[in-house]
Amino acid sequence: VQLQASGGGLVQAGESLRLSCAASGRIFSVKDMGWYRQAPGKQRELVAAIRSGGSTNYADSVKGRFTIARDNARNTVYLQMNSLQPEDTAVYYCNADVLTTIATKQNIWGQGTQVTVSS
Repeated sequence: VQLQASGGGLVQAGESLRLSCAASGRIFSVKDMGWYRQAPGKQRELVAAIRSGGSTNYADSVKGRFTIARDNARNTVYLQMNSLQPEDTAVYYCNADVLTTIATKQNIWGQGTQVTVSS
């Protein structure tokens, strides 16, 4: 099972980006999915998470600007990022709890996608 992230890039402050992350491989079902980020010299932090039922939670720093969503039919999670600020600059990683069988769960990380916001 792997996660493939895409959608990062270089934008100016105030602009938007949408990240996507698709799970593929031997999948029975996908449970919690989320986005984390890691800026240079800082620890990786949770940005947003979404459960299989659709409930969400966000880091305080992105509330009101970022929206996480998922397409269960495509095993894909999205992160819509609006009003981006330079402090949002980081490598963004997707993460998911994947059931490969009814009784076997794996926690999977995507490869990371760079988001750079210039002032």
